[in-house]
Amino acid sequence: MELSRKPSHSEIQLLELLIQKAVVNFPADWNHNLLVQPMNDGGMGSLLLLPDGMTTRRRLCGTQVSEHYFTDEDGVEVIASLNVDDEGQLFELDIWKTNFDPLINISLACT
Repeated sequence: MELSRKPSHSEIQLLELLIQKAVVNFPADWNHNLLVQPMNDGGMGSLLLLPDGMTTRRRLCGTQVSEHYFTDEDGVEVIASLNVDDEGQLFELDIWKTNFDPLINISLACT
C-alpha cells in the first residue's frame, strides 16, 4: 500500500462537500493534520482517511454518512461516499467510477 500523504486541493474540496452533506456532525477542525492513503482501487481515487495521526491498524469501517454524484470528464458517472469507522471517526473516501475506469478529475458539480 502507498505511503500516507496530505490530501490534494480537489480531494479536500470533495471532503468538505461530503462533510457538509453528512448525517452526522464533525468538528470544525476535521482536516487538521489529516493524512490520506490511496487505496488499491484501479485508479478510481478512493482514499483511506487518517485524521490527526491515526493509523490503519485496528480500524473497522462503520457507516456511510454522505455521498455525492458527479460525471467524470469522459461522461461516466461517479459516486463518492464518505464513510466513518466504528467509532465515528473519518475512515474512507470511497470513489466508484461506474465503469471501473480510473478517475480523470474530481468534480463538485452534481449530476
